[in-house]
Amino acid sequence: MAKAERKGRTKAEVDQVIGWLTGYDEAGLARLLAEGVDYETFLMGAPAYHPNAELITGVICGHRVEQIEDPVMRRIRQLDKLVDELAKGRPMDKILRTA
Repeated sequence: MAKAERKGRTKAEVDQVIGWLTGYDEAGLARLLAEGVDYETFLMGAPAYHPNAELITGVICGHRVEQIEDPVMRRIRQLDKLVDELAKGRPMDKILRTA
């Protein structure tokens, strides 16, 4: 969140990206934050992980997202990549792999 806000993006935009990827709605996100769930529980328990998540490619933290074999780490890096793209000012339709 902090990375995106430093670059002028909003919490609503970050929530939109997270919702697109995971299927969580605003209430679901708020509940999980209040419960303090870990990343694995959050990502692996996502109600509707987006099928276009496989279109998320590129390097994040020195690793190619599409080559990460561990499913938990891949999902963590996919989310990180989307937030990074948001922070860099990429248009939302590109981030959400709709254009």
